[in-house]
Formats: sequence, structure tokens, C-alpha cells
Amino acid sequence: MTQLVKRFGRIGRVLDIPHLLRLQLQSFDDFLQRDIPPASREDTGLEGAFRSVFPIEDFYQTATLEYVSYEVGEPKYDKEECLAKGLSYEVPIRLKVRLIVYDVDEESASRSIRDIKEQDIYFGNIPLMTEKATFIINGTERVIVTQLQRSPGILFDHDSGKTHVSRKVLYSCRIIPMRGSWLDFDFDHKDILYVRIDRRRKMPVTILLKAMGLTKEEILHYFYKTESYILDGDRVYRSLDPDLLRRESAYTDIVTPDGKVLVAAGKEITRGAWKRILKSGIKTVEVDPHTLLSEYLAQDVVDPDTGELLAETGDPVTPELVDLLSKHEEQKLDVLHTQGIEVSTCIRDTLEQDKTTDTQSAQIEIYRRLRPSSPPTPEVAQTFFENIFRNPDYYDLSPVGRYKLNYRLGLDQPLDQRVLTNEDILLAINHLVFLKESHGPGDDIDHLGNRRVRPVGELVENQYRIGLVRMERAIKERMTQQEVATLMPHDLINPKPVTAVVKEFFGTSQLSQFMDQTNPLSEVTHKRRLSALGPGGLTRERAGFEVRDVHPSHYGRICPIETPEGPNIGLIVSLTTYAQVNRFGFIETPYRVAREGRVVDEIVYKDASGETTEIIAQANALLDDQKNFVKDQVAARERGEFALVPKERVTLMDIAPSQIVSVSAALVPFLEHDDANRALMGSNMQRQAVPLLQSEPP
Repeated sequence: MTQLVKRFGRIGRVLDIPHLLRLQLQSFDDFLQRDIPPASREDTGLEGAFRSVFPIEDFYQTATLEYVSYEVGEPKYDKEECLAKGLSYEVPIRLKVRLIVYDVDEESASRSIRDIKEQDIYFGNIPLMTEKATFIINGTERVIVTQLQRSPGILFDHDSGKTHVSRKVLYSCRIIPMRGSWLDFDFDHKDILYVRIDRRRKMPVTILLKAMGLTKEEILHYFYKTESYILDGDRVYRSLDPDLLRRESAYTDIVTPDGKVLVAAGKEITRGAWKRILKSGIKTVEVDPHTLLSEYLAQDVVDPDTGELLAETGDPVTPELVDLLSKHEEQKLDVLHTQGIEVSTCIRDTLEQDKTTDTQSAQIEIYRRLRPSSPPTPEVAQTFFENIFRNPDYYDLSPVGRYKLNYRLGLDQPLDQRVLTNEDILLAINHLVFLKESHGPGDDIDHLGNRRVRPVGELVENQYRIGLVRMERAIKERMTQQEVATLMPHDLINPKPVTAVVKEFFGTSQLSQFMDQTNPLSEVTHKRRLSALGPGGLTRERAGFEVRDVHPSHYGRICPIETPEGPNIGLIVSLTTYAQVNRFGFIETPYRVAREGRVVDEIVYKDASGETTEIIAQANALLDDQKNFVKDQVAARERGEFALVPKERVTLMDIAPSQIVSVSAALVPFLEHDDANRALMGSNMQRQAVPLLQSEPP
């Protein structure tokens, strides 16, 4: 029998509400890749975890244990039996591995294959998700709540003048990987730029740059442009470069070739005056000779007569140096451009604090700061430095971190470039210096572009990796202690550490919760919940007001209403009705596309960072039959602010009014007439309503 649904809403439905459990089901499917043949599996989830740990070699490189593939079996009991008998609904994993034994020639250190053994091994059980997005553990239905966590990537910030007594605004930058050492760059009140690795002792940033292989000259020429002075006896002229203009006063009258005075002596040279000077073809202007004494050399200065080194790159220009050079005929002197708009001497001043001389001494200095107890050798220091953020075994930005780094620094690196490059670090420092000089705004940590979702598949994968790393240590020890040639793969592999970690996660983790089964709504909302708590997340005590607050970027992604009252307020939230999560873990919301005052039949999904340039009309904006905006001025949002804009400027339009709230809040009739606190209580209390045993319509 077809049921006729009468809709009282005045806004037609443009897009059907998506499958409400899709995030959970899709995430676990991507983790297990159960229906995909082993050869076609992607390097994510369980497959990615195995590939990251295998192959395992013993310490003497006489044997290698390689991963081939895994098979997912069928569950031993069905769901009903598991619930009735207090069992877990799980599937067996069978691992196919290959043990390669080598003969090593001690003289030439070359290896030749002696034996290859391939074997299928039972690798423990893993809980299987039901079609209702739950797990049955020891006869009880449990839900793994999705975690909302700070995204890996790069963040620029400032302290708003709260750190130092002088109230000076100190800028900082932090590069956060998915796994590995955090890198912090901070300015102090004297404008010296320091770096911290893993929040340890700070050191001048130029030590890090030298350890990366840059020389003092390369560092200065990367951060500063070069300008030239011409010394002609007692007079000093500066070459004009349209890119290196600065605010200053004219030392003498600046006159065109035909005698017209462009700027009188003592007057400030404005931007307009600079343009007129360059247009008239003037190549140099005379400056006060004392101006030179505030400059720094862009290259080594050598005595023209004797060839003796008088001063090095980066040294300040001294009166003695000027006197010596002015004795000769026209001398050109290249200096660093440190006096202009949005440039300063901070990098040169930092170099002065740095006592290291070359790459080797810089690497040894970093080793000393991070490992003060052990004496360094150049080889150990170099390996240690390379391992900090250039070795994929110890440092992993993840595709998300690389995507955020590319987006923020304007890079075009491939997403599989998961370690830091020299270019990343140099651009990050360059951008930080630019922010400091231009007094630009910092990034908003609470913006949803800087927070990502870790769904069930990723959480289970992380636990699996932890177990596999423990198992790897045990395998290496076994390979070393016993005669490998006589062993089979099953003698080396013991899956207990892995199954123990997975069991512990499903049984006792903060994110593994007993399913709320009061009524169907409470089940659905429990599975769509996002938690900022849990391992690697926040704690109730540490979370401040800003993290809990509603943010403009939550619009259409996280419900502003449905959250618990009490200590967890704002830390546990819900996905909105139409929200979905993209492959990087950022929450997206759908919009209708608008062009030239008309809404077209096209729907796009945008994450919080992707909509910053858009102007978005509300779902209740009036449209005529041709889907043109009726009013010339439309209420719209631009960068989180509400304003009336001309209809031609609108680029997107909301899908439906229920887009901004969760499933639970959307069921409250005439929600817009409620006070926010009452709506919050109403949406929470609906989940506590006890249904009738035999349900019937009212």
C-alpha cells in the first residue's frame, strides 16, 4: 500500500536526505575492503596497515618476511545468535605471507636467495559491523563514535600581545604531522625567530636551515632581495628598482633630465612620486651617506688593491668600510633590502645569534639540544636529523597534512609526498615573516577547515597499526634468536598483540559506547555523533569556551542545537541532516549553484575552507518559476557574516532550511519559533521517549 505524504512546507525538496548511517558504513567498508579482490585493494585501511609494517627483516638481513595479501572469512555465528549467547559478531582474518631466507657472502656482503616459503596464517578475528552500523561485542550492541580532531597541517597564530610585558604581538607557526615531531616557529620580543622541535628547547631557526644544507649566503638571498649603492667620492647614489620602494625623505631635490623638480629636498617620497620618478627615466637618486650605515652587505667585500677580505655577507656597513671604498673611483656596493615596506632584519639578526658555521655543526647542535645526555658524532647527528622529518618511517604528514600544507602555502606537491621538504620549511618561515611585518590575522583553530573527522575505519586502523608494530618487534627478536632456515612463517607470527589491542579498543575505549537503544531516533543520532574527546583529543577539564562554542563554519555541517548539557557541552556534537565527510575527513555540506541571479540545476558539496570565497543565499530566498531571485537584494552569507547583496553576486544557495540542524532537531515542529535552550532540551529529550510495545500512529 502506498502511503501518501502531505508536505506543508513552502520550500520544495531539492535533494533527498542521504543515508543517515553512510559515514559509519562507508568508513568500515573502506577499512576492511572485504568485497574487493586482494590485487585491486587500495593502500588504505587494513591493507595500508599491513603494507606499512611489512616487509620485516631480521637485524643481520639474513631473512625477510613479506606480506602478500589477506582474506576475510565468514562470521561463525549470525547476529541473532551472538546477541542471544553473549558472543562477539566477528570474522576471521587469514594472512598470506612469504618468508625469504638468504645466503650472505661475508666477504662481498652480497645476498643470494636460499629459500622461499609462502603460507596462509590465521591472524585472529576482527569485529564486523552490522548493516545497522553497530558492533556486537560479548552479546551487547556497541557504537564507535566518530572523533573530531585537530587536522594535521600548518597553523599560523599570534598571542594578541598577552605573552610579553611590552604587549608586543608575537607571531608563531606550527607544522603538525599525523605521526612524528611537531615543528614550532616563534618570534620573541626582540624579533629573533626561534624553532622548537617537539616542544623542546628553542634554538635560532637558522640552525635548522643550515642543518638542511643551506649556507649563510643562501639563507640571506632567499629571504632578502638585493639593492645597489654607487659610491662616488663623498657622494652616495642608490639604484632605483620598482620592486624595492620604501618610505623615506628626499636627501636632495629629485630633478628630471629636463630640470623639473619631482620631489623637493626633505619631503617624503610617496608611492605616486616613486611612479613619476621611475616614469621619467631616473635610474639613481642621491641619498644621505649615513643611510649606508644602516644597511647590511649582500656579498663579501674585497679590497680592490690587495684582494683582502674586508667584510662578509650579512655584516653591517661600517664607516671604515665606506671610507676605504670611497677612495677608489665609482664603487658599486650590493646590500640586502631590509628597510622597505613589509621587510625587516629579523632573519639577519637571527643569523647573528647562531654560532654554527656549516651543515655538520648545525646538525650536531640540534642533536645536542634534543639528546643532551649522549655525545654526538657527525654520522649519528646526520642520521638523527634526517629521521626527524625526512624519514617516512618516523614522520608522516598524511595526505590530509600535505593537502593542508599545499593549500596554505600555495604549493603543488603530490599528496604522496608525506615528509617535509626544504621548500615547505622555507615557505612556512617566509609566510610567518610576512604575517609579522604586515600584522596579518592568524588562523582560527576552531574553524572546521582546521578540524577533521576520524571515522570508525580510521580509528580501528590506528589500533591495528599499534598492534602490528608490537608484533614486528617480537618477530625481529624471534628471527634473530632462532635458526631462521628451519622455521616456517607461522613460527614467527603471533597475532596475539594485534587481537589484544583491537579487543581492548572495542571493549574499553572512550569512543566505543554501549548503543543508546531507547527508541529508533536515539540509535540514529548516537551513530551520527561527533566527539572531541577520546585518545588524541581534548579532555573535559582542558577544553576552554572557544572549542565548545558554535562557529560560523559549523553552518550546514555541525548542529548548533543538539549537544549535551553539563560538562560535555559543545565537545559532543551531531552531524547535520545533509552533511557528508570527504576523503580527507573534512565535513561538507551541499549547495545549489547560482549564476547571474538564477539558480541552476546543479548541486555542489563544499567543505569549510572551500566556501570562503562564495556568497551563499538562504534556502527561503524567493524564486520565480524560472528559478530567478525575485528580489534584487538577497539575504546572504559571506565569510560567515550576514548581509544583503545584489542577486547577481550570489554564487550558491542553501538546499533546505533543515540543512543547518541535526536529524533530532529537525523533528522539532516550528523549530525557528523556539528559544535555543528549549530547542536543545527538546531535541535531547526526544531521544529519551519510550515507544509503545506495539507502535501505532497517533
